[in-house]
Amino acid sequence: MKKYSILLLLIVTATSFAQEQLNNYKYIIVPKQFETFKEENQYQTSTLVKYVLENQGFNVFYDDDLPSELNANRCLGLLVVLVNNSNMFTTKTAIAFKDCQTKIVYTTAEGTSKIKEYKGSYNEAIKNALSSLNTMNYQYTEQASKPVVVSFQNDVKNIAPKVQNAGSEAKSSSGALKNREAENSASIAEQIVKVVPLENTGISEVDYYAQPIENGYQLVDSSPKIVMKMLATSKSNIFLAEEINGYSGIIYAGEKGAWFFEYYEDTTLLVKSLRIKF
Repeated sequence: MKKYSILLLLIVTATSFAQEQLNNYKYIIVPKQFETFKEENQYQTSTLVKYVLENQGFNVFYDDDLPSELNANRCLGLLVVLVNNSNMFTTKTAIAFKDCQTKIVYTTAEGTSKIKEYKGSYNEAIKNALSSLNTMNYQYTEQASKPVVVSFQNDVKNIAPKVQNAGSEAKSSSGALKNREAENSASIAEQIVKVVPLENTGISEVDYYAQPIENGYQLVDSSPKIVMKMLATSKSNIFLAEEINGYSGIIYAGEKGAWFFEYYEDTTLLVKSLRIKF
């Protein structure tokens, strides 16, 4: 009885942990074609997975028909992966869920089937695997804060007048040291004021394609050529950016699917608008 109680406790604890993990994600992405198959929706596996997950309360989309919010921030969703351990006599499948950094967040129990016909066999095995989610009460819990737009516009407005006053006070004094301090303060103010407001940056727009790499993505143009790397941070909508043979800065998500690359050129803050396709 004691062993049974411990086993039951472990199962409940594992289920609760898995549910908490899945609750952190708003969307589930189902590939139209799983890697283990040669054809799109082979044996109706994609439609079956989407159907079952929707019935279990998840917000599910195919990988070629994502909502704009998810397109702008793939870290809001989990990608479904079909783990196929089938052999000659038994179909064995499990369903894994990967985050935007290709890390597996959760894997279901393995479902099996001995039906000889492939379609029926994969359908039964997948349903058995996904049945391990039946005990979960999935409910999305928003974790990430709203997109943060890093800008020093307001700081400039607040800081510059204070620096100018400091300069005026310094000029009114007769000490040579105070005059020197005023000159230094004015120089700092000039550098800060060079920060270019977002609306005056001459934003350029370029289409890039995001390819998953370890710890983030690499952005590829239509050549195709790698032009930039996006490295993940603790915020799902902010990335460290490394432009190939260029500048370093940050890339962050804006509104309506927009992405922005901010970086310094000498003392001037510049912003580029990027159209990124994940």
